[in-house]
Amino acid sequence: QVQVVESGGDLVQPGGSLRLSCVVSASRFRVYAMNWHRQAPGKQRELVAGIPTHGYPESADFVKGRVAISRDSGENMGHLQMNDLKPADTAVYYCRAGGTIGDAMVEYWGQGTQVTVSS
Repeated sequence: QVQVVESGGDLVQPGGSLRLSCVVSASRFRVYAMNWHRQAPGKQRELVAGIPTHGYPESADFVKGRVAISRDSGENMGHLQMNDLKPADTAVYYCRAGGTIGDAMVEYWGQGTQVTVSS
């Protein structure tokens, strides 16, 4: 069974910072990519940032320069550091882990963690 669990969401004032974490628990799931998405009320889910196992991290234009995505070496754990947060960043943030179980390509989503930016 694969579990994807996010943590680190909180209420923060504009200009503040948060560090979100994602832990993937699975005995046979080989994680190749870890991505962060967000969904604000009434809006579609959108990609925030992603990092493959081999390659360079990427982030969406609306957060570029304000976020840093990373993965712990050898661990199925990743982080999204967000700085200079704005009210428009308020959303539920989801981790999506992509990889393989045996020969099958699969992906799993977490339940999300709430980020609220408000004074």
